[in-house]
Amino acid sequence: MSAPFYKFGLFGDNIGLVIAFVIGIGFGFFLERAGFGNARILAAQFYFTDLRVFKVMFTAIVTAMLGLFYLSWIGFMDLALVYATPTFLLPQVIGGLILGFGFVIGGYCPGTSAVSAATGRVDGMIYLVGLITGTFVFGEFFPLVERFYVATPMGRVTIPDILSLPYGLVVFLIALMAVGGFAGATWIEKTVAAKRGAVKP
Repeated sequence: MSAPFYKFGLFGDNIGLVIAFVIGIGFGFFLERAGFGNARILAAQFYFTDLRVFKVMFTAIVTAMLGLFYLSWIGFMDLALVYATPTFLLPQVIGGLILGFGFVIGGYCPGTSAVSAATGRVDGMIYLVGLITGTFVFGEFFPLVERFYVATPMGRVTIPDILSLPYGLVVFLIALMAVGGFAGATWIEKTVAAKRGAVKP
């Protein structure tokens, strides 16, 4: 048996939707347990007082990266069949900036707003309504922005492709980056907390 299971026809669309639903519920549960249903905790990221968003998300990325790499290395996973969103550089950069701007203002990203709404937070519900409304408006006006939406296409690219480096070396370097990032984030939190304590009357 080899993965990805869907690509090899081990289950169809209906089972795929059930699996996606279960994974989504699990993902939301762990986001909530990490405190990501609270806009104050999420916004604290931008004030460097609580960098758990960085730590949790980077941990998830590195865990998935290492899992995929080693499953591929032992021959269980065919990385060529793992879907990667095609890169359209300019629209994705602009979209990322817009999403980040909204994150700073509202304290939520799309996933965390759903978690917040599910736990009964009014601000999360309002944010989620705005997200759904924005998605609907974008869909209605898509013909007007379609050319920009597909501008600067780069196809399916990865960091090893761009840097012309072996996958294993890139995995190792990103793992080192994560270790350094965690240490740096902890140092920043302690430094900011010390400064805040020093200015208290």
